[in-house]
Amino acid sequence: MLYSAFILGLISSLHCIGMCGPIAMMLPVDRQNEAKKVTQIITYHLGRLTAYATIGLIFGLLGKGFYLAGVQKNMSVFIGVAMILVVLIPEKVFSKYNFSKPVYRIISKIKSSLGNQFKKKTYKSLFTIGLLNGFLPCGMVYVALFGAIAMQSAGFGVLYMILFGVGTVPLMTIVVYINSLIKLPFRNKIQKAIPYVAVLIGVLFILRGLCLGIPYISPSNISMNVQETPNCH
Repeated sequence: MLYSAFILGLISSLHCIGMCGPIAMMLPVDRQNEAKKVTQIITYHLGRLTAYATIGLIFGLLGKGFYLAGVQKNMSVFIGVAMILVVLIPEKVFSKYNFSKPVYRIISKIKSSLGNQFKKKTYKSLFTIGLLNGFLPCGMVYVALFGAIAMQSAGFGVLYMILFGVGTVPLMTIVVYINSLIKLPFRNKIQKAIPYVAVLIGVLFILRGLCLGIPYISPSNISMNVQETPNCH
């Protein structure tokens, strides 16, 4: 299921244009030196990938804990359902319960630090911008984290999130170069396609867990990563 990470990242980058696109557009890169600009953009992306790898490690360990607890058999189905619910339930429903209230202060500090980094033009600041950008709350990152949990391994959790991040790189890079062409109405329109993709990925996880005997999609005996033993009977 690692391939789903890259696909999800690639499609999620459409969402990134609307949410994180403004950050990419304002990157303090050298507009005159093209070679330097490329290395600066790469540095920014390395910061984002580092953030994704870090949270992938945490949630990969969580998934491994579920595996060791013996609940891995239905994990793929649960993850698929969770992915679908995250994108189908209106955001205002979640906001009623203030799930994120305990971390508001942390998020506020991240945003404050992020703003300070834009005043600098060093590689360190670009890496930090990418790092902080990766830790900002994002619905599609939440979806990817469910996939990292399903990997049932810390290493594969990291790899899943890195592949997700790599999938976002092409379009997020293009935004830096053609930011004048990415207008708000366009960003709003392309975000409408995101839920369909997330639901599709969720369905794939559900089919994977049902062990229906469909090659590559729902094999009779599966493991979410190559290290674990089959868990369907």
